[in-house]
Amino acid sequence: MYRRGALTLISEVEVLARFGRALADPIRCRILLALREAPAHPADLAEALGVSRTWLSNYLACLRDCGLVAPVPVGRRTRYELADARLGHALDDLRTAVVAVAEDRTCADADEKGCC
Repeated sequence: MYRRGALTLISEVEVLARFGRALADPIRCRILLALREAPAHPADLAEALGVSRTWLSNYLACLRDCGLVAPVPVGRRTRYELADARLGHALDDLRTAVVAVAEDRTCADADEKGCC
């Protein structure tokens, strides 16, 4: 971990772990994909995703704590956007990646050796 100004730069492994934790929840994935398209206000995101503003606030807090989204003050409101434009490219790459999965296995059935 490295410090630069008010920000802390973290290792590559920690970046991937944070990204993985964020992507582990379908709603957080949908938020990231929505923000990949364009920055948005929480109320608009909540409506588009069909979740309450309270739940959306919790999801955004997680993504903010992971360093993946950033709040941007706009007058008296706050708009959210991806913290780095490269995250949008990473999401595009992940969405189009081919994942080889055995038909009789799902991540929910994973053993303790570690999956997903």
